[in-house]
Amino acid sequence: MIAKLKQFIQSHAQESSPEEKAQHLNLAAATLLLEVVYADEKLADAEAAILPEMLINTLGITAEQAKSLAEEAKQARHDATSLFEFTAEVNAQFSIEDKQNLLLSMWRLAYADGELSQYEDQIIRRTADLLYLKHSELIQMRNIAIQQTT
Repeated sequence: MIAKLKQFIQSHAQESSPEEKAQHLNLAAATLLLEVVYADEKLADAEAAILPEMLINTLGITAEQAKSLAEEAKQARHDATSLFEFTAEVNAQFSIEDKQNLLLSMWRLAYADGELSQYEDQIIRRTADLLYLKHSELIQMRNIAIQQTT
């Protein structure tokens, strides 16, 4: 675990170009979205279908970039030890509105298969806490996601 933390810190220290920083931020956000998708230990077809759309809308990237980012995020998710390493990156660079949009995308993914598992709910709530969002913002984004899925 300490080796992974050192690697994470060194990778951030070596970043120099704006493109690398943007890629790192996109990877962090995409990994958080994947946490919701895999929270209930199964990938529903509905979730898989809207994941690229969530990446495109949330991060402002192309469909091709979304596809490669999703693959990279799967590996990052597998290697991760906690949500903090991703939320720290998002906190450093996202505005409140960007964080709210990310949370909205997480809720939309959670409700995509028509049911909210307790694990999806836990991941989203924990992420909202780590992003320093208010409980009222969490509920507001959830209600918007519910309205959009019905």
